[in-house]
Amino acid sequence: MKTFKSVPWEQVTFIADLHIHSKFSRATSQEMTPARLNEYAKLKGIKVMGTGDFTHPLYLKELEESLEKAPDGFYCLKEDPEGTRFVLTAEISNIFSWHGKTHRIHTVVIVSDISEARQIQERLKRLGNVSADGRPIFGFPAKELVKIVRESSADYLVIPAHIWTPWFSLFGAKSGFDSIEECFEEETEYIYALETGLSSDPPMNWVWSALDRFTLVSNSDAHSPQKIGREANCFSCPVEYKEMTAAIRDPKKGFLGTIEFFPEEGKYHYDGHRLCGVCLSPNETKKLDGICPVCGKPLTIGVMHRVMDLADRPMGDIPDSALPFEHLVPLSEILQEAMELKTFSKRVQREYRRIVSEIGSEIDVLCKIPIEELKNALSERLVWGIEKMREGKVSVMPGHDGKYGIVSVFGDKPTNGKFKARTQSQKSPQKTPSKQRSLF
Repeated sequence: MKTFKSVPWEQVTFIADLHIHSKFSRATSQEMTPARLNEYAKLKGIKVMGTGDFTHPLYLKELEESLEKAPDGFYCLKEDPEGTRFVLTAEISNIFSWHGKTHRIHTVVIVSDISEARQIQERLKRLGNVSADGRPIFGFPAKELVKIVRESSADYLVIPAHIWTPWFSLFGAKSGFDSIEECFEEETEYIYALETGLSSDPPMNWVWSALDRFTLVSNSDAHSPQKIGREANCFSCPVEYKEMTAAIRDPKKGFLGTIEFFPEEGKYHYDGHRLCGVCLSPNETKKLDGICPVCGKPLTIGVMHRVMDLADRPMGDIPDSALPFEHLVPLSEILQEAMELKTFSKRVQREYRRIVSEIGSEIDVLCKIPIEELKNALSERLVWGIEKMREGKVSVMPGHDGKYGIVSVFGDKPTNGKFKARTQSQKSPQKTPSKQRSLF
């Protein structure tokens, strides 16, 4: 049986987070500016950041004023030419009717130059309102977006976003399709990658053979600086725009793998009704015929359930196209649990800043620095938590119906009694591949 390997950190040349939002998107921090992204990316260990929201006129103007083109094809802050690299990105929402059903598809667009971003913005402006939200909404089919992008850019990527999310995604239970060809038709050949989203991880996507030919990417979809890098992509190619896009199209050219949430932490992993306090596994939902036992209305079907519906392989099978990944818990979450404080308390944030300034970036601390070295610089309890995270020995309360799940690295000690240990069937396939079948 094929074995699975973790990300080979010694080969990683840079890490990229390609899907975020700016302060011009709804429910997004006013700190989501190029300057703050530059600062936080350094703390996190992210070299390449998506700008997000280049379709918004005011934000594109801000990007043009604050960024300059770097020799590597990326952009950088004018006042920090050696700092974080930026790539022009946007997320676009297409809501349209197709064969009598309404579909809501979110797509990430990546282009190489501000002039290309402006051209796309101008074309979209004629089709809808690009100023109302950093993530604009249009009524034309998603395949038409692909045409607009490829006619406007010489080196682009169009990536369906968080492909399993129930309400707004390519395969979502509420408004998605059952195949990528149904959605993009003749434009499918121009799609090279799919974003797995916070509520799924690579092994969940490997169970459907239709996805084997696509590169599985992961991004934070951050709405605040603290959230960037919670999922990201690892590359072994040179830090250049053309090299990065080529590697995403063909991973053999330098796409190593991804950094992942534990998928249970995603807010749509399981089925349920958050207002009714109901969180169910797919099998439990099926026993109830999809009806909430509290209110009697249809449950919100989560990502795991939808994956099971489309799967043609058992969980645990590893296709030849599979790439490494790492499950991480954000350092601030491990800190708050170790210190028994809230994640964004001042004490937690002070300690976070101390660690990443004195020891290494967040990703260095979580993934790269040997445990024995960490013991010389951090508290015993914190190091123990990091070690448990690296081993995948965590307890989880799955997210559902828009409510984030909770991952605990310090054991089953919840106040509400609902945590459960993450079973071997939920861990990375290299641990116990045959037991992955128990998820189905």
